[in-house]
Amino acid sequence: MTKSAIADDPAAGVNTAAPAESAVSPTTTAAADARARSALLAGLAIAIAGAVLFSTKAIVAKLMYRYQVDAVTVLAFRMMFSLPVFAAVAIWKMRTEAPLSKPDRWRLLGLGLIGYYLSSFLDFLGLQYISVGLERLILFLTPTFVLLMTSMFLKRHISRVEWLALAASYSGIVLVFVHDLKGGQGSVVTGALLVLGSAVSYALYLLFSGEMVKRMGSLRLVSYAMCVSSAACIGQFFVLRPAAMLIQPAPVYWLSLVNGVFCTILPVFMTMIAVQRIGAATASQAGMIGPVSTLFLGALILGEPMTGVQMAGTVMVMAGIYMLSKKK
Repeated sequence: MTKSAIADDPAAGVNTAAPAESAVSPTTTAAADARARSALLAGLAIAIAGAVLFSTKAIVAKLMYRYQVDAVTVLAFRMMFSLPVFAAVAIWKMRTEAPLSKPDRWRLLGLGLIGYYLSSFLDFLGLQYISVGLERLILFLTPTFVLLMTSMFLKRHISRVEWLALAASYSGIVLVFVHDLKGGQGSVVTGALLVLGSAVSYALYLLFSGEMVKRMGSLRLVSYAMCVSSAACIGQFFVLRPAAMLIQPAPVYWLSLVNGVFCTILPVFMTMIAVQRIGAATASQAGMIGPVSTLFLGALILGEPMTGVQMAGTVMVMAGIYMLSKKK
């Protein structure tokens, strides 16, 4: 806080009748404001890019399904390409920080299985039945599930504004769901329930990881949890599928590389950088671009229809999440 700012604040205990001479010139203040704005814009750009990249995994999965691979294979290949990076970060953290306690190891095991393995598996399963636009909207309800869970388990009061936000979000989902259901696009009910399970699973991960991330730090927690998830996804593949299914057409490998690097590794670290620069609240608001980008990319790359009803539902969901993000 500058001297002039303090002088303008009666609570600071400074005599405001005789303003102190500012020690900061207007040029210096303007330069500092410009740097702050530049840092904010850079943080927003990183957060938006990370949200778009993470949402693109649904597009990549749909493209891989065209080569007759299933969700188990898509998920295993994704983790095979992303595991080396997360394992390297995990090993670095193991060598530079204190070892985890036994209870924390068990908690990490559970978080890795619930948050990244189960949620990703259910998500990719659901994508076999529904459009990427509906999938992304359902996943975008995760903050509302966290709110409802804290109300149920932690007895947290839900305010009128929060109820209004929930109503707007779920109305938007129902609107898009009914629209896709009338279009007869696959087994919409099955796909929507699977993706809904994915959102609930990830909400549980967020709810239970809150305490651990304060003790361990987000980088350490994410790297460890991703290693657990990768082991589960790859192990599941070898249990349920023959090793011969590792031989796939070249496009499957290239798409898996994109899925692992650009839709998994980069978004994870970009989101962390954005949170450090602009804060979690602003970064989460910037992430609202995800469903919109998926809707447009689905129409552009996959040829999925983009109607006024879908856009209206998207706006309703984003409005609800925005109200939740602004709630202090």
